[in-house]
Amino acid sequence: MAYSTSVNISIETQAENIIQEISYDGQEIYQPALSMSDNLSKLAQRIDFSKVDEDTKQQEVETKSEEESKEPSPNVPVSGWIESVVSKLKRAATEICVISDVLAVTKEKRYMILDPIPTESIETKPMAQIYLRKKALASASNIIMSAVDRLRSSQNEFIRNRTTPDFHIELLRLRQNWRLKKVSTAIIGDLSYKTAGSKFGQSGMFEVTKAEDDVQSNTGISSSSPSSSPSQNVSIAKSPSALRVTVPTELQGVSYIMVLCQKDQENIFNTSFNLLGSAPATPNPDMHWQQKLEAAQNVLFCKELFNQLAKEAVQLQATIPHMVVGNQISATVFPGIQLIIGLCHSSTNGNPNTILPSKTDHDHVLEHSLHQLLREVHHRNTHQPFPHPSSGPLGPSKRRAVAGPNAADRFELLEMSKNQTLLEQIIEQAQHFFMRLRTEYVIDTLAKEVKDPIIISHWNSLNSPTQACVKVTIVSHGFDCICRTSLVVHVMKKSLKCICRDGRVMYLSYEPQELRDLIFCQIYQHQIMGVQSVAKTQGWQFLASSSHLGLGPVEPMGNASSCLLASPIGDRLISVKCEPQGNVSVGIAHSPKKDFFGGQLVKERKWENLGGSFKKVRWDKMEGKNFLNKIELLMASLTNST
Repeated sequence: MAYSTSVNISIETQAENIIQEISYDGQEIYQPALSMSDNLSKLAQRIDFSKVDEDTKQQEVETKSEEESKEPSPNVPVSGWIESVVSKLKRAATEICVISDVLAVTKEKRYMILDPIPTESIETKPMAQIYLRKKALASASNIIMSAVDRLRSSQNEFIRNRTTPDFHIELLRLRQNWRLKKVSTAIIGDLSYKTAGSKFGQSGMFEVTKAEDDVQSNTGISSSSPSSSPSQNVSIAKSPSALRVTVPTELQGVSYIMVLCQKDQENIFNTSFNLLGSAPATPNPDMHWQQKLEAAQNVLFCKELFNQLAKEAVQLQATIPHMVVGNQISATVFPGIQLIIGLCHSSTNGNPNTILPSKTDHDHVLEHSLHQLLREVHHRNTHQPFPHPSSGPLGPSKRRAVAGPNAADRFELLEMSKNQTLLEQIIEQAQHFFMRLRTEYVIDTLAKEVKDPIIISHWNSLNSPTQACVKVTIVSHGFDCICRTSLVVHVMKKSLKCICRDGRVMYLSYEPQELRDLIFCQIYQHQIMGVQSVAKTQGWQFLASSSHLGLGPVEPMGNASSCLLASPIGDRLISVKCEPQGNVSVGIAHSPKKDFFGGQLVKERKWENLGGSFKKVRWDKMEGKNFLNKIELLMASLTNST
């Protein structure tokens, strides 16, 4: 069995510097590379000289022992090693003789003579050389002067006409606003929103080329182009671009999101939306590259927005399913009301023969909200919350991070994970928009119908897209200091939250009739409260009051209210009854009775203080500006000064 002997192997380290420090942001700081002297001293420090001395001593002992063993014995002949020495000496002598012969031949000319090759002599003329040099300098100076003249003329032309474009200056301006990169010999740009957080798959690449021959033609075309406005003609004619931007055909043209709210009776698909790719793209040479890129980026943004809404409309499981037909999305906001979202795209780049759908019924507020919602999605994709602690994972929100220490249950975790889609948010905003319109219509209609009392509404200017607040104040002209009824209405997505004067909170549905009935009830309650306030100022006594009167015919809406008042000395009584429909009936009674002594049954005078029967007042014949003014005049006429 053979055993392998050990062999020393030298391994060299990698040509990398040693890491000296790692900063908090993860940056590695390396040690500087060693110089040759430092490296030599570093290697010398690794040598163990004590071990080297021992090795040299051991080698000397071994060589001495070998020499002693190799000493010839006196009986062995020495002819072998003498022959090798003699042969080497002969070779050395031969080489020395050859060198001496070569030196003698080259040094002494009696053996060999070296003659140079004869050349033809050229006659030199100093004046001719001077003339040639002068001519060469003149030609060089002419070249330099012609270049100076061209530069001077170009500079003067640039000063006279500063609108002359420069490709590199235009390219610098283009690079300040758009992302560019050079691929081989072409310049490629990107106008997508991927760096802003977009995950849309469609490419937004465009190519930038130099338009040397198009500058003059553009100035001539723009002056007679019928498709652009006069202001655009002037701007393009004054500053023709030296760049030519080539945008993909699917991103050319004008695009926007159409948002409509219609009823079911109307044809929800009657709008003449231009379907995607219905007309071939015809590039417009008059459009400036900045306008062309902005229009193409807007087309890409609208396509991404509509694609996201269509995807969510198919995935959402609503009570009434959403419909996606072509480039239109329909969703139910309220029973009988549809929200229509469509993508309008004209790929003719401002051709006057192409007519886009009219924006008469278009809701610009909801369109702006859609743009904001998509930009918020882009912002969330690029701005993840910073983890706490810093070693934690990226992605979970702050509420999710503290869910463990706060012992959150499964229901709370599910609520944290829920996120509303863009379509759900825009539907909620549309619902709130309709609730606000209905509330405004009901309040304004009642303010026109009801002249007494006066209805004043004040809308809060600080609202959210899904919540608004309006304060309804009911006052009587001339008596607003003594009686005022307030009603605060919070407009939600599908309901109304009403806070009355006495602190009661009522929740109403999206039906406008409920709000109308509530305001009517507040109106007649305001009249009763106003009568009581006027009675106090006149010194009359308040005897009884009821907000829900059970006497008389049944009211179609709510209950009637009434109150009973007595004069300061108690000889007159006034009965006021206010019905929810706005009808007011007033009756008066006298005490003592005028016909008390006419009767024969009761002879005692103590019974004369009983009030008599109430007589109805012809309220329409009373003098006064409004209801409380008439009550005030009636009280004044019935008050006995004695």
